Parts: sequence; C-alpha cells; structure tokens
Amino acid sequence: MVSSWVNRQCVPSHASRCRAWLLALLALSLASPAFAARPKKRCHRSKARATTREFAVPTYPEPRANAAVPGQGAAGSPAPSPSSAWLSMVSRTQADQPHWITPLVTVTPRLEQEFRYDLSWQEKQGATTGLYGGGKGLELIPAEKLEVIFGVPSYNAQYSPSGKSGFADEPLLLKYRLFASNEQGGNQILTFFLAASLPSGSAPFTGHYTSLTPTIAYGKGYRGFDVQSTLGIGLPTGNTAKLGRPVTWNTALQEHAARFLWPELEFNFTSWDGGVNSGKKQLFVTPGLLVGRVPLRNRLGLTLGVGLQVAATEFHTYNHAVVFSFRLPF
Repeated sequence: MVSSWVNRQCVPSHASRCRAWLLALLALSLASPAFAARPKKRCHRSKARATTREFAVPTYPEPRANAAVPGQGAAGSPAPSPSSAWLSMVSRTQADQPHWITPLVTVTPRLEQEFRYDLSWQEKQGATTGLYGGGKGLELIPAEKLEVIFGVPSYNAQYSPSGKSGFADEPLLLKYRLFASNEQGGNQILTFFLAASLPSGSAPFTGHYTSLTPTIAYGKGYRGFDVQSTLGIGLPTGNTAKLGRPVTWNTALQEHAARFLWPELEFNFTSWDGGVNSGKKQLFVTPGLLVGRVPLRNRLGLTLGVGLQVAATEFHTYNHAVVFSFRLPF
C-alpha cells in the first residue's frame, strides 16, 4: 500500500504534465514583452563610434520658410533680415560653381561679388598712358545665376608734353550662368555676358556711340589647374566705318600653387572686322601672379594681382603694359 502511494505521488499524470507546460508558456509570454520593452544600454565605445561616423551636412536658410509670421521664423525664431537672406543666396550660388580666382585681364565665367579697382600703365613709342580704374567697379549677385557689374569709368592720363587726360566711357556688364558644377562635380562652368559701353567719356577717350559686346565664357578645372576663356564681338551702334567690329578672345591658364598663390599665363587676342584696323590682329601674352583670397573679416577678403602684358604680334596698339589689380570680395 505504501509503495503504491509513493508511485502515485512521484509519477505525475498526463494531465499534470499538460498543466505544467501551460503555466510555463504563460509565464514566458508575460515576461517577453516586458523584457523587449526594457531600454537597451550601449557601451561608451559603441556610442563614440556611431558619433564619429555622422557628418553634419551644411544647410542654408530658406528666406521663404520664415515668411508666415511677421517678425518670426520657424518655431518662433527671429526672421532673417533681407540682407542675410540675400547673402545666403549668394553663398548658395557660389557654392555651386568652381572656386577659382578671377584672372587679371580675362573676365571670369564665375559669378563674383566684390569691389575691384585696376591700374595699368601702357607704353607706346616711349610715351606712357596711365589707366586708373580699368573700367572695373562694383560686382553684385542680385539673383541666382545672375551678376551685374557697375563699372567705374577709367581715368586716362597721357604722360607726354602734349598728353591729354580725362575719363573714358561708362562700362556695364551683365552675366548669366548657363550651367556650373563645383570641384566635387565636373569642375566647369559656362556663362553668357552682355557688356555695354556708354559714351560718357571726354573727347579723346570716348567712342561717341554706345557699343554692345555679347560674349560666351567657359572654364574647366582639373585638380589645381584651370582654364578660363572668353570669346566676344564688339557691336557699335554707330560710326562702324571707323570703329569696326573687334573680335576678342582671352584665355587664362592658372595653377593653384599654394593656399593664396595663383600664378597664371594669359593670351589676349583681338582682330578687327571693318574700321580703320580692318583685317589687323594683335596678341598680348600676359604672365601674372594673383594672391587671394585672403580673409579679412567675416565675408570680406582681399585679392591682389600683378602682371605684364607684352605684345607678341607685329601690329599692336601699345608695346607693353604693367597691370595691377586690387579687389575686396564679399
């Protein structure tokens, strides 16, 4: 009798086994969600690795995003001023193009924003003529892909006993960038120019008629080397029999030799269709050196350049010239 009682207590029945398995599964099902919901801890080393792999992507403020509430931007932040929104647009526009430097003589296809003042001294048959201002001036980017240049008329002075002096005509220039890619893309740019010269100068240095010069400009870079080239034709609105239609082709070869050093070699070619110089051609070779862009304060920088133009053809309007350029990009 004792033996049979022990056997009944030590050997569970089939029903007891089923109840035991059900209780175990129920406990496991209740414990699993709580375990899964528990916050996972990461070791300091893994967290540090994840942080080092994340890079901040530069973003630019969008002026339209802050236009809903006057005086406030997104989430109640102060709205950007018109000047800061404009400068943000300028930064975006320039970030999309190559970051070369403007050559001494060749007009760059890049869109620039700066104040520029050039000086040059041309020598012909022992007489020197100084050109102060060089037709440069204020360069602005009012909208994406667009630049306007309000030139300051050059003051010309002939240093000879019978020399004359006075201001030249008023120069204006409009640039429209057709396409561009920075150094991370194709490192190239194509831009259309339309220059105008208004007859505002004194008698010895004016063309007497408005002249328009449509121009196409292209640039291509490879590592620290770039080529910038322009091709245009002058179209005077009057007195074409004397002025003709000059075709100008300028090309600059540049090397970014050091952080602020840009040595270059330019070729400045002109041929005349009609006018007193009809059929004649001239070529100047211009070695030069530019230093920039040296940061001064916030967006303001400094660029300096110097070069020597040397006539390489039998016909030339002057023998050689020393060129100096002063620029304040912003």
